Amino acid sequence: MSTYLILKWAHILSSVLLVGTGFGSAFYLYFTHRTRNIQAISEVARLVVKADFWFTTPAVIIQPLTGFAMISMAGFTMTQTWLLWTYACYALAGICWLPVVWLQLRMADMAMVAAKKNAGLPDQYWQYANYWEWLGYPAFIAMLGVYWLMVFKPV
Repeated sequence: MSTYLILKWAHILSSVLLVGTGFGSAFYLYFTHRTRNIQAISEVARLVVKADFWFTTPAVIIQPLTGFAMISMAGFTMTQTWLLWTYACYALAGICWLPVVWLQLRMADMAMVAAKKNAGLPDQYWQYANYWEWLGYPAFIAMLGVYWLMVFKPV
């Protein structure tokens, strides 16, 4: 098996983990919020943080490493228009994701405290949840753009 195909496999697998974990985590936390069940929110928020560190973070690192290697091996120049758009979309997703990580950590902590005290979540939690949700939309759309660009490589 060629090095290129191994890189391509790692690139595809990491992209699936990146987008799949992000979308799955967002789905579960979003709908758990709708229940207002503090115990459930606490547990799901804790697991969302773990999923981000176990799956999303390594994928965020693997994506550009394998992508740049394949670009080089395939003979593309780093400044082709479709690649510049890919970098921009990936950067937008990252710009949204970094505050989301911080928000998730704070939200998980607040939910854990509320669950232990058998108390309601503070207003700040719900404010953070709102920011978390709204940062997710452009990040997800940007990653769909990255997928489209990876597949179609428009000239």
